Amino acid sequence: MLKRYLKLIKPGIVVGNLISVAGGFFLASKGDIDLALGFWTALGVSLVIASGCVFNNYIDRDIDGLMSRTRNRELVRGLVSPRNALIYACVLGLAGVAVLYLATASLLPVALVLIGFLIYVGVYSLYMKRHSTYGTLIGSLSGATPPVVGYCAVTNEFDAGAAILLLIFSLWQMPHSYAIAIFRFNDYQAASIPVLPVRKGVSTAKHHIVFYVAAFVAATLMLAVSGYAGTSYFVVVAASGSYWLWLAISGYRAPDDRVWARKLFVYSIAMVMVLSIMMSVDSQVGNLVAPINAALEVPLG
Repeated sequence: MLKRYLKLIKPGIVVGNLISVAGGFFLASKGDIDLALGFWTALGVSLVIASGCVFNNYIDRDIDGLMSRTRNRELVRGLVSPRNALIYACVLGLAGVAVLYLATASLLPVALVLIGFLIYVGVYSLYMKRHSTYGTLIGSLSGATPPVVGYCAVTNEFDAGAAILLLIFSLWQMPHSYAIAIFRFNDYQAASIPVLPVRKGVSTAKHHIVFYVAAFVAATLMLAVSGYAGTSYFVVVAASGSYWLWLAISGYRAPDDRVWARKLFVYSIAMVMVLSIMMSVDSQVGNLVAPINAALEVPLG
């Protein structure tokens, strides 16, 4: 029974988001790390994300039965009752909000995590996913909030660094999600989910993927150019992002779109891990821009 309830929270999604929460938290900490704050912030955010995943399982139980990837989920098979799933989701969500507020003593991180939750459950899962090609774009805003919450738990303000993080992770979600939709094309088509590859075609989706990956790479470098991360971050993220862009462009000549899309998806996970790790280990403000600023301060003549 415990295993069934554990599966409802989609542990892989929770763990993946924890990595980005840590990245945002350590980026804002700049070496002055409050481990207790980090632990409780991560726990609070994880509980809210878990709640959203259970609500998503509840909402999608009809279309999940139409897709091979999801037809064995607990609610589809009747292993957990819808009523119990709703109670479980509510308890997780309330607990997460309480933990996050007690840990940060601030309404900003709580407001951000609730905005992400409401977008994912209320806007994306209940309506946009089933009715609009733009569902992925709306859902990306929700997926981008965890690292911003981790960042704001430290700073207690939504500054330029938080805005750049929101942009970075929103852009990352798009090619990541489109890649899934391409190699799971038949599932999305069977469930009549209007994702871009199904609605507009794989060729159109490839154009969008290249655009979003390029925009993502540019946004990641903004953290260093703006002085929020250092030189090592810039070099590693530029190199790994460039490879992701090359992989995206290679899709135009891919002999098998599904094989290519799966590679793109797998690398997208590696990319966000590299990004989060580098944000954590190289968050020394001004490393990249200090030489430029020093040069500008040299008197002319």
